[in-house]
Amino acid sequence: MVMLVVSLEDIENARKTIVPFIKSTPLVQSQFLTTFCGCPLFLKLENLQITCSFKPRGVFNKLLHLDVEEQTKGIITASAGNHGQAVAYAAQKLNYYARVVVPKPTPQVKIDGIRKFGADLVIFGKNYDEAEKKAKELARKDGCAYISPYNDEKIIAGHGTIGLEILETLPEVDVVMVPLGGGGLLSGISIAIKNKRPSIQVIGVQSRSSPVMYESLKAGKIVAPEKAGKSVAEGLSGNIGPLTFEIVKKHVDLVLLVKEKTLRTTVYLLWAHDKQVVEGSGAAAVAPIIENKPLFKDKRVVSVVTGGNIDRDLFESIVASES
Repeated sequence: MVMLVVSLEDIENARKTIVPFIKSTPLVQSQFLTTFCGCPLFLKLENLQITCSFKPRGVFNKLLHLDVEEQTKGIITASAGNHGQAVAYAAQKLNYYARVVVPKPTPQVKIDGIRKFGADLVIFGKNYDEAEKKAKELARKDGCAYISPYNDEKIIAGHGTIGLEILETLPEVDVVMVPLGGGGLLSGISIAIKNKRPSIQVIGVQSRSSPVMYESLKAGKIVAPEKAGKSVAEGLSGNIGPLTFEIVKKHVDLVLLVKEKTLRTTVYLLWAHDKQVVEGSGAAAVAPIIENKPLFKDKRVVSVVTGGNIDRDLFESIVASES
């Protein structure tokens, strides 16, 4: 068993570390979704974070703890897009050399974002898993630090600062829902919330197209991901790690799977009624309310909206088809 090495104190220290570099994002009530689902529904708008996703929180916390040798040799990571943009942005701010490996299907908006911040971009593989293997291979070959998007204590602690902000803004919350891919975000938020308010229900949300954490929890061990189906939530695809698996198993009450159709509908509803541009993975924590309203009746719910880097053509096609 992996020792659970991320504490509430780590998350509180991470907030002090990253506060000069990130935004404390708004927590706003969605009047439409509150009426629609019959529960007070609040959106934690990480799509308004720097680089339009939550990822800089963990990345800055990690990069600011690298030793001098790691800073000098530079860093490398693999990403479905948002983590890569955060690494590129943070490396530019801190004057580190960075390389980012992304799979070929990565949306152009995310590729453009990585290039904009000056990182060297490597496009490799059919999916995230192949890109991750390539990045780790390059890290070993060149002796540089590999920055995991999820299975890292500093990354998890940085992301957990979202949980602190939620509790400070809405201490009476009953349920917090979080999109779930590799599990770094859900791990951090669940540690923060369960240490401060154990009675709050923490729910992770995955797409049915890539349910690796869901299947691993069901099996009681990490299972190899099956070939992921095509998804509007590409940010939720890929592997999980032993650290995030153990944290989710300990601190998360429930993991739900949602349909691709619901993710598309949720992207549209957030745009049409809340004027928020949200990518498919960013919308995942709202989708269960669309599929199962009775589960949340009369509960105060916070859904973490994790990112807004959606491909323009995809966004326009969703709006056109859902209108």
